[in-house]
Amino acid sequence: MILETGPVASIGVAGCARLRVPLRANSPRQHPIEKAPFGQMRSRSAAGMAKGFVYAGCLLIAGCAAPFGVRYASPKEVHRSLTANELSTGELSNVTQVMLRRQNKTEAFQNDPAATLLVLRATLLTGGLPHEDLFSLAELSFHYAERGGGKPHYLASAVYAYAYLFPKNPDAFDPRLRDATDLYNQALTQAFKSADGEHVEIAAGTFALPFGQIEVGFDERQLLWGTRRLHDFSPAAEVEVIGFRNRYRQPGIGAALAAATERIDPNEPVESFVVGPHVRVPVTALLRLPDPSDQVLRESLTAELELHPSTDQESVDIGGRSVPLEQEPTAALALALNEGRPWATELGRFLGEVSGTQLIPTRLGGLEPHRHGQIPIVFVHGTASNFSVWANMINDLDNDPVIRQHFEYWFFTYDSGQPILYSASQLRLALTATVSAFQATDPDPCLDKMVVVGHSQGGLLTKLTAIHSGDLFWPNWSRVPVEQANLSDQTRAMAKEVMFVEPLPFVRRVIFIATPQRGSYLASAAIVRRLAERLISLPASLASAGASFLRTDVASQAGLQRLPTSIDNMSPGHPFIVTIAKIPVDPRIAANSIIGVTDPGNLETGGDGVVKYKSAHIESAESELVVPYEHSMQSKPEVVGEVQRILHHHLELNSCAAEPTHPSQGAVRETSAQIH
Repeated sequence: MILETGPVASIGVAGCARLRVPLRANSPRQHPIEKAPFGQMRSRSAAGMAKGFVYAGCLLIAGCAAPFGVRYASPKEVHRSLTANELSTGELSNVTQVMLRRQNKTEAFQNDPAATLLVLRATLLTGGLPHEDLFSLAELSFHYAERGGGKPHYLASAVYAYAYLFPKNPDAFDPRLRDATDLYNQALTQAFKSADGEHVEIAAGTFALPFGQIEVGFDERQLLWGTRRLHDFSPAAEVEVIGFRNRYRQPGIGAALAAATERIDPNEPVESFVVGPHVRVPVTALLRLPDPSDQVLRESLTAELELHPSTDQESVDIGGRSVPLEQEPTAALALALNEGRPWATELGRFLGEVSGTQLIPTRLGGLEPHRHGQIPIVFVHGTASNFSVWANMINDLDNDPVIRQHFEYWFFTYDSGQPILYSASQLRLALTATVSAFQATDPDPCLDKMVVVGHSQGGLLTKLTAIHSGDLFWPNWSRVPVEQANLSDQTRAMAKEVMFVEPLPFVRRVIFIATPQRGSYLASAAIVRRLAERLISLPASLASAGASFLRTDVASQAGLQRLPTSIDNMSPGHPFIVTIAKIPVDPRIAANSIIGVTDPGNLETGGDGVVKYKSAHIESAESELVVPYEHSMQSKPEVVGEVQRILHHHLELNSCAAEPTHPSQGAVRETSAQIH
């Protein structure tokens, strides 16, 4: 409201005609009394009329004034209103709505967004829009792209957002910093999506913009990842993760993707040590614009498309600033498990060929190529299980930057129904072959600091990488020394490999989780053993050697009519479990135990439902943690936390001097470690 003082005041209100009102003669700011017509002085009654005019004017003003005021709302409601934007609610942010109103383009954008965006761009080119309004142009472009504008407007949104973010450094407390980053990330993903919307196409080319075009370059050497090639890029940020306790995400710049891998040479054997056909690599795509402040004003732009696997780096330099990359490691792991579905072979891995399930051969594998300078952690699953049981633990461990930098994850999968000594020999052979191949091409001291983690039966396999058995297992089969036994050379060689165990020189620590060191009381049930005996089918090589052995005098003297299954082996009182319980872990190898007792106050008879505490406990353990959980405890927070603690301690004692290399740097190796 504007009030002018004087003999006659002029009162103006927005949207109302200006109202001229005489002031009282005795007003504090008094002017000479105005003479009436005919030269007469104004009377008191005239002054009273003036007062009435003032009151009447106030009433008129109140009647046409804008409805200013406040309405009290809950803090959550206010926060939602202030932070709403195109990405979170589908509505334009408050700052963008302000820009439209200041440019008088609110209605125009509603009626014709494409034309209005061009008008606003013209205003930008003439200097009519400040740098901060690049954020609003990015949001408006994304808004229209979502409603029919398509890929050109997604690309425009990414360009505007990038120019807003770089090279200037927005205030860290300005919410537009994060919003602009998210707009850039999502716009980039949408701009390069395939026609079916399920993949992101990484390639060079010339792409249309609403106001021109952008020439995008891409060096295809970025697709190389060690001895593999990245392909089939899925938008990880759009995946709903199921089954994981925690979803980890590194916020930053770029489109978060999950890439499949393939052998560079398709004629090479498919059975490699490292990456299975369904493994997904977290990758970030970045569209880098040189001199964005200048380029955003052009009709013809240039940019470089970059790929950054999470195994290579977690940040990039943009304009002299270190900027974190957007990464979705949990989503990539979930995609891999969803496509591979390893749980579908659990029964087959336990029962063998009789199940009719197509099996993956027993093998040693990992999530990525071995990197020089990283310590392997080998995970060994239990009975009727698969490597996916470690997924939650891996997901949590990998969120620890120290563990992520210094360790890598290997997995051993095997037929868990076969004799434990035989499965353990396969594990030892696979580890020995893999480490030997790596050390031969690029000696790495970190390979000699290996940690092996086993759950349940897998814990017994783990122990068999860390003990001197001598000839303690052989008398369970024969009273005749192995060299004198009536065996074929092939059967004798297998017997010596399986039953005469020496600790692996590169294993430095073993971690037992719910391990039946003295057997499982469930395995002692006769009905369970008879069922396993009838259903479990042994692999061909073992069955052939076993048949040969059972026909010998050695087997006849021992009273053996069939080879034992793993269920037999884990039955309390079975010669195998009685023997292995007596053999301590090699003193140079550290051992840690995690034991489940559902009733922690009852260690004497308590257990996890499968293994009693008394069976799992070993005196030589460096540490022992008792947790109140049932047998399948790998993903429980206390268990993960204990493994995390142990790995930090292991690193303190076994640090490697060299920093890890990255797959794209070429210092990676793969080796065949498939055991038949």
